[in-house]
Amino acid sequence: MKKDPPPIPMNGRHPLEKLFARNRRWSEKIKKANPDFFTELSRGQKPEFLWIGCADSRVASNQIVDLLPGKMFVHRNIANLVIHTDLNCLSVLQYGVEVLKIKHIIVCGHYGCGGIQAALQAKSMGLIDAWLQHIRDVYRQHRQELDGIQDEKKRFDRLCELNVIKQVANVSTTTTVRRAWQAGRELSVHGLIYSLEDGILKDLQVCVDGICEIPAP
Repeated sequence: MKKDPPPIPMNGRHPLEKLFARNRRWSEKIKKANPDFFTELSRGQKPEFLWIGCADSRVASNQIVDLLPGKMFVHRNIANLVIHTDLNCLSVLQYGVEVLKIKHIIVCGHYGCGGIQAALQAKSMGLIDAWLQHIRDVYRQHRQELDGIQDEKKRFDRLCELNVIKQVANVSTTTTVRRAWQAGRELSVHGLIYSLEDGILKDLQVCVDGICEIPAP
């Protein structure tokens, strides 16, 4: 019979012990402010927003918009991509739209994105190259504009923005979203970008509320 793994030693030296301690402090803080918070949360979720963001540890979706758990449904991956063959992302999208009935889908990128930076490099990155190719495709589609930007940082920042705009279009053309619009559902897709330098979100002024508003590729 397979034995259970030994418990994490609580001697102050194991890295996970610090997380458990922080978790307990966080739980007590929440319960002090609202004793019924976790009871209510356990009954179900009714988020208004679906956030599709980057997996970067510096871009914590709930924190940067100051929302408690239960207020936002979240999917994150490298460089906040929405790929039509990614069943993980598409499943989150379908569940959010059709089951949770969310009203706003937010695609949020960030300046200084490591995935975008890696896509700009010529060297092979291994398995992730197939994923990064989608970013390279965005660069190729906008090569004339991007190559005309002399400042390297500004060119990098602009590609981060263009990638978000492309993913907004990708979300808008999914079967799930198109079906919701065809059914007359109130549903909007927004493109935002986050600055690591000041913690501020920027609206990229790309918002799709229906099939006729899908941005051109």
